[in-house]
Amino acid sequence: MKFGKAVVKFRVPILVLTLILMIPSILGYIGTRVNYDMLDYLPENMDTVIGQNELMKDFGKGAFSFIIVEDMPTKDVAALKAKIAEVDHVATVIWYDSFANLSVPMEMLPGELYSAFNTENATMMAVFFDSPTSADVTLDAIREIRSICGKQCFVSGLSALVTDLKDLCEKEEPIYVGIAVILACVAMVLFLDSWLIPFVFLASIGTMILLNLGSNFFLGEISYITKALSAVLQLAVTMDYSIFLWHSYNEQCEKYTDKNEAMAVAIKETMLSVVGSSTTTIAGFIALCFMSFTLGRDMGIVMAKGVFLGVIGCVTVLPALILVLDKPLQKTRHRSLIPNLEKLEKGLVKIFPVFLVIFVLLIPPAYYGYKKTNDEVYYDMGECLPEDIEYVIANSKLRESFDIGSTHMLLLDSSVPSKDVRSMIKEMEQVDGVKYVLGLESIIGSRVPEEILPESVKSILESNKWKLMLVNSEYKVASDQVNKQIDDLNAILKKYDEGGMLIGEAPCMKDMIETTDHDFKVVNTVSILAIFAIIALVTGSISLPFILIAVIELAIFINLGLPHYFGQSLPFIAPICISTIQLGATVDYAILMTTRYKLERMDGNSKKTSVQTALVASVPSVIVSGMGLFAATIGVALYSDIDIISSMCMLMARGAVISMLLVIFILPALLLLCDKLICRTTLNMTKIINKSEVVYQ
Repeated sequence: MKFGKAVVKFRVPILVLTLILMIPSILGYIGTRVNYDMLDYLPENMDTVIGQNELMKDFGKGAFSFIIVEDMPTKDVAALKAKIAEVDHVATVIWYDSFANLSVPMEMLPGELYSAFNTENATMMAVFFDSPTSADVTLDAIREIRSICGKQCFVSGLSALVTDLKDLCEKEEPIYVGIAVILACVAMVLFLDSWLIPFVFLASIGTMILLNLGSNFFLGEISYITKALSAVLQLAVTMDYSIFLWHSYNEQCEKYTDKNEAMAVAIKETMLSVVGSSTTTIAGFIALCFMSFTLGRDMGIVMAKGVFLGVIGCVTVLPALILVLDKPLQKTRHRSLIPNLEKLEKGLVKIFPVFLVIFVLLIPPAYYGYKKTNDEVYYDMGECLPEDIEYVIANSKLRESFDIGSTHMLLLDSSVPSKDVRSMIKEMEQVDGVKYVLGLESIIGSRVPEEILPESVKSILESNKWKLMLVNSEYKVASDQVNKQIDDLNAILKKYDEGGMLIGEAPCMKDMIETTDHDFKVVNTVSILAIFAIIALVTGSISLPFILIAVIELAIFINLGLPHYFGQSLPFIAPICISTIQLGATVDYAILMTTRYKLERMDGNSKKTSVQTALVASVPSVIVSGMGLFAATIGVALYSDIDIISSMCMLMARGAVISMLLVIFILPALLLLCDKLICRTTLNMTKIINKSEVVYQ
């Protein structure tokens, strides 16, 4: 109560301080770097990551791209190559003239080597950069190369993907944040009892979103997925807390004539309710931090911080705004459009066995679809981009013209004899899907001694410590075929050099598949255990956490099972994050209803009366909350051309509705079925057991 009175007393200073804090928040938001490279989040101790670091340290090479040039004379290609070589942060450009004078016809190259880099109307050059894949300077270099090359050239590679992803994100983000705000506002106007209050909510939540995004500056950088989803999710999740405060304030206004006193009591009640509710949501996000793939930690910290700040805003900034704008808020009140559902809720209680049957029947197909969806996810980030984007076109050209699906890089100890290297290359070229292995030995052949090569040529593919080779594969990144191929190549490599490393996009993706598969199990377990513990503490019960989590887990199974039945493939990160986010964000609906049921039972009401009262009291709030989350995310899902963002928002929108429906229809039936068990295993409810006439009514 003291805190509530302090907020009421200092409402104007609170608003002034909030406005002042917006200045560093905006600067922090602008100054926070956004990372668009998913591979950056792999654990540092993996061979692929160590190898990338060695490549940078020893060769001064980081990012890598192939450039396909169509219908251009040889002399013009040579001139183009010279221009590309002058672009800032381009370390090396490898083409025919890197190894032979242009006066020597290309046709004199060994047949395999010629066909590897040339077709009837196209030639290909390999470009190494002296900066990491997703560094800002690398992305700038990709843009400059594209402007130099024109329409006859196509730039592939992970850096090109990151460049297009960043440009598309920056173009879309303001639009889909706007869509989320507009649709959330429409939902609140429809379901709340004031025309003005939605805009007050948005002002309060908006300041906390900006504070959250600005404080990310201290993290150094955040992923583009975190940036894209955190604002939308914070808006959707913390809207509930604002609605609760508004309803509580209006209830207190009927008891107290003094608005300030009514608000102080409302703040106290809101804090008691919101702390338990927000803790489950925060626990869900914190569970993401247990992923070894550190994108989870990135998302978990930012989103948990957003929910915490949302709670702070709800009990400080929002009450201050409501009191300052109290007169216009009261003048713009209207009846809520949610109809009286009392008859429907009585009917639900009467036919509750029907919903128990539905619950049991839904489990097998939902779980089967859920397992299948997890098996059918994709890891190739190129698949999340539209087909008409430059990177996707370049990759298609690479596959169609040169039959290259992916390129690996191989680091071999420079002390390995040339004879052994040639034997290794021959073995590797026999592996299914390997087109060729390009290294000094394969270029010069066994008859030409390395000593006669100029140092400038040798330095491209050899250092004092390592020999560098390129392995071109017919198989796509993240496919089962390429993953088996990588295992086979690694087995051959380790025979010749135990410390040798196979690196590149496909080996990194393979590591990511194995890492995230383990992470999925860990995150699921941690989130369920954490939320189980919180529900047990909030409800004082052993049985209720099982019941509530069972309902929401079924909602998650249905939500994540539907893509399998619809024939859709999800980006790999979606099931990991959504299972945790949906559990943390929507278990509140179940807690709200269960808390009211428990109070009614403790007051001596029968189980049917208690469940019916709980339904009447909580269904409007559950509908507003569920539809708020749906509204804030569905627009982004339908608008975004980036599949990873579109898919996650669609899952959140659909998950909110499914959780809402299961809480309204299935949870009451389970409470009625398990009433005796709940009474026996819940603090302060055991005395009800003695009143058998109440228990069995």
